[in-house]
Amino acid sequence: MKDPRWLRWSLLALALGFLVLFVGLPILTVFVEAFRKGSAAYLEAIRDPETLSAVKLTLLTAAISVPVNLVFGIAASWLIAKYRFPFKGTLLTLIDLPFSVSPVIAGLIFVLLMGARGAFGPFFERHDMHIIFAVPGIVLATTFITFPFVAREILPIMQDLGNDEEEQALTLGASGWQILLRVTLPKVRWGILYGVILCNARAMGEFGAVSVVSGHIRGQTNTIPLQVEILYNEYNLSGAFAVASILTILALGTLAGKKLIESRIRVRA
Repeated sequence: MKDPRWLRWSLLALALGFLVLFVGLPILTVFVEAFRKGSAAYLEAIRDPETLSAVKLTLLTAAISVPVNLVFGIAASWLIAKYRFPFKGTLLTLIDLPFSVSPVIAGLIFVLLMGARGAFGPFFERHDMHIIFAVPGIVLATTFITFPFVAREILPIMQDLGNDEEEQALTLGASGWQILLRVTLPKVRWGILYGVILCNARAMGEFGAVSVVSGHIRGQTNTIPLQVEILYNEYNLSGAFAVASILTILALGTLAGKKLIESRIRVRA
């Protein structure tokens, strides 16, 4: 039995309406406001040294935290899905912890642990190591906030696929690394792809935890979201939206890369 045509069109209109209202209009507003004073003002805001520094730091942070979370996600998913061990439920709960903890609280935890007066602060000072209010603190906070994304995308797929093919490969004499690289990972490639995309998007857009541990040092520890906040608070709206457009372009580029990878995988399959 087919649904009535009016119902299908109503659902389609509802879905498109939500997309236009909550996705299309905000994206359009960003670019309209960014170019409100003309392309010259837009380029001037983009070329500002503090903005360029924020872009470089954002890309650097994502370039470090995403691969780290990819390795962790694969290892944790493999461990949970393929082995039985005590406290498995506890490990699952800890993986979900960043979803339930406020990013601001996560940032404060790192400050209390690694700040000048924190538990490990004196040790870092003696060895002239700067964690909080420096790039390492930003990377640590971002990695903590984003580490569930890859694991949570891969784990359900591994659990649903079971262990039959891995056991057959083991019977044929394959080593653990061979099973992982040639049997398991190809089966969960979609989960890896989506997890990396989500992790990357969150890493580039993270604000709360990074705001706490960064110290807001202009040209040194400001990421793109923090630079947008500074410009907005200074009533430089065109500059704020110009910098925000960079983050929007990076997000759209990430989605375009995802679609390109999907299309190539389909062609090869």
